[in-house]
Formats: sequence, C-alpha cells, structure tokens
Amino acid sequence: MENFSGEFMFMLHGLNDSKTNKHIYFSIGLVVYIVTLFVNLTLIITIILNKTLHEPMYLFICNLYVNGICGASAFYPKILADLFSDSHVISYTGCLLQIYIIYCYVFCELTCLTAMAYDRYVAICKPLEYHNIMTHQKVVNLLVFTWLFSILETSVGTALTSKLRLCGNDIDKLYCSNWDVVKLSCTDVTVNNVYGYILIFSHVFQAVFIIISYIRIVRASMKSKTERVKFMQTCIPHLITLMNFTISLLFDLMCARYGKGQELQALRNILGIEFLVVPPLLNPIIYGLKMTQIRRQFVKMYNHRLKAVQQN
Repeated sequence: MENFSGEFMFMLHGLNDSKTNKHIYFSIGLVVYIVTLFVNLTLIITIILNKTLHEPMYLFICNLYVNGICGASAFYPKILADLFSDSHVISYTGCLLQIYIIYCYVFCELTCLTAMAYDRYVAICKPLEYHNIMTHQKVVNLLVFTWLFSILETSVGTALTSKLRLCGNDIDKLYCSNWDVVKLSCTDVTVNNVYGYILIFSHVFQAVFIIISYIRIVRASMKSKTERVKFMQTCIPHLITLMNFTISLLFDLMCARYGKGQELQALRNILGIEFLVVPPLLNPIIYGLKMTQIRRQFVKMYNHRLKAVQQN
C-alpha cells in the first residue's frame, strides 16, 4: 500500500490487458488529447473575440468547451504516463485530486446543460420576452452558479471520502473514481451513501426540469416554421450532447457498481472513459460545425489570420 517514502499509493489495474499494444494506445490517446485541446481552445477564442457571439446560448456553449478541457485534462495526462510505466500507481493526494476534477467536470456539465435547456425554453416559448429575461447579468449569474454549485458538490463528496480509513489500495479502473475508493473503506460509509443519494436526487431533478422544458419547447416549435428552424438549429445539438453524456455516465455508474471480473476489463475501460473522452471531442463538432453562427465566425477568423500570415 505504500511506496518507499511511506506515502499511501493506489494500484490502478485498468491497463492490465493493454501492455502489448501500449505504444499504439499512447499514440491514439495523445492525438485525441491534442485534437480535443486544439478544437476546444480554438472555439473558445472564436467566441471570446467575436462580439456577435456574446449571446447567452454561445456563452453557455463556451462554458462547455472550458469544462471539456478540464475533464479531458484530468484523465489524459495520467493515462498517457501510465502507458509508459510498468507500475500503474497514483498517490493518495493525486487520486483525490483526480476524483475532484472529474466529478466537478461531471456536475458542471449537467448543470450547464440544464441552464442551456432553460435558455432554449425562454428563446422558443417566450421569444418576445427573451432579452428581458436572459439579460447579460442573469447569464453571468447562471454561469457562476454552475461552477460554484459544482465545486460545492464535489468538495463535500471529496471531503467525506478523505475521512475514510482504507483497508485496500486496488482500483480496477484506468483512473480514480469516488465509488472505487469508498469500496476500499473498512469503516462505516453510511454518510457517503446518503450524500450520494442527495447528489443523485439533485441531478435527477435537473433531468426532470430538462424533460419538462423540452416538452414545452416541442409544443411551441410546432406552431410556426420559424420556431421549428430554431429548434432544429439549437435544440437538437443540445439534446444530442445531453443524451450522449447522460447515457455514457449511466453506463459508467452501472459498470462501477455491478461490473465484475477481469474478463470484462476492456468493456469496462470503454464504458468508464466514454464520458471523459467523447463529450469534450464531440461538443466542438456538434456546436462548432453544426451551428451556423459559430461556424461562420470561425471561418471568418481563420481567413483573416491566414491573410495576415500570407502578407507577412
């Protein structure tokens, strides 16, 4: 359980079946991570530099890009380092830090998607009141709340986990997750379980809010062609993002609680990293390439930079 310095260490066993192809996995992982960082940073800069994109929907999308970089950066550096190491270990402090960033990413993603559902509801169901309701100050408040609420949720959960006395150090996963650490406890974990149910209830409430919002959005969008076009352009990408993230997260939770056996390690690895790998890469494609306004501004900025380079 400890290394030579006496620090408690966790053993990560998710890469046990990947030793023979580690160079291939490393190359793929590095390319995907670089592409993820590049496309997200490029679109963040595009939104920041273009005042025409300083509208509520695009600011929420920009927040998704920032959050995606945080989630990807909590996963890729460690897994890439492990691919070139014979011992896949992580310190107790490093494990808690990874748990903190990943869970903050998850909670922030869900809360931001909820805020985006509210924004789309107001835009389609109350178009004449949209600018009076979704003021700049209100958007800032929603973004601040999204991060503060996510940080608070994660801080409490990580603090409760840090107080547990552990009787093991083996984690059958590619990265540290809260549930896997809690399972190693040899003390009572009732408080952790209760807090877990509180978090589940909180985000189920968000899911219910989103569902109700979209039922009303669909009804309103059927009344006119303009609203149907607005629904197809802005709501469909949001629904794709929401469904992808929610389904992959549910698969990971089910796999963490009920997936047993080394023979299923490859499947568990795929299910366990999908919500960390796909959304940060998929969101820029869905919103950056599919949404006309962002795509136009991106192409305009790219052409401007290209001309400046050619002139020099």
